[in-house]
Amino acid sequence: MSDAPLRSPWLAGNAPLVRRARWRPALTLAILILVLAWSYRGARVDPGALLDGRQAMSRFVGRMFPPDLSADFLGSVVRPFLETIQISIMGTFLGAALGFPLALLATRPATTSARTRLLYLAVRTLLNLLRSVPKLVWAVIFIVAVGLGPYPGVLAIAVCSTGCLGKLYAEVMEAVDEQPVIALRATGAPSLLVTAFGVLPQAWSNFVALTLYEWEINVREATILGFVGAGGLGQQIDISMRLFQYNRTLTLLIIVLGLVTVVDRLSAWLRRRWALNY
Repeated sequence: MSDAPLRSPWLAGNAPLVRRARWRPALTLAILILVLAWSYRGARVDPGALLDGRQAMSRFVGRMFPPDLSADFLGSVVRPFLETIQISIMGTFLGAALGFPLALLATRPATTSARTRLLYLAVRTLLNLLRSVPKLVWAVIFIVAVGLGPYPGVLAIAVCSTGCLGKLYAEVMEAVDEQPVIALRATGAPSLLVTAFGVLPQAWSNFVALTLYEWEINVREATILGFVGAGGLGQQIDISMRLFQYNRTLTLLIIVLGLVTVVDRLSAWLRRRWALNY
């Protein structure tokens, strides 16, 4: 019996593929390291600077305690707290209401006519534009247009949510089971009826889940928008920090944490209930 190692006929006939499979992970790792090194250098990451500033950070955190829990201050926070919730709800609702019809147009068309294809690409580009501009930038634009307050915050969230939800709704509709759609088309049903009875019943539960996820995000975003004058708790945090009232800042941060936690739990509960009922 020969002592030579056994070789698979497949390995012998596919030696280039075997060699490529061996060096590909090493090449991927090398590229990843280079990208991280490039990002580290470009972002000017300096752990030493963080350590040097630990005393200033310690003084800042120390001045936040104890939090201001006085009745007068807590009473003054009620309206901004409600404003934050109202901004997030109204912005998400408008985003979903505007994103849905755009999603219908942004769903990959069944026909390949030049006009249909052009409309599809135009709406997709519009959705990309709406969500590519940060909410803070939209808020500043709308503050110039309509002034300070919660209304520009609603508009900023609505515009971005239109872009995000429109894209997500369209992708959900493109991923539905094709069999009911094909069956309806075979009967000669128009596109509107095909969408209404073949696509939407399959996609509806995902629409609800995605909208609730977007609302969770918008509650946090509504807080951030306050830093540019769009109302809500964020504006109160900005004012307290400008006035060096850091104990009030801590109180507001605790309130924001509680609000986000409650919204996350409520959203998860609503998604579970909807899934069970659906």
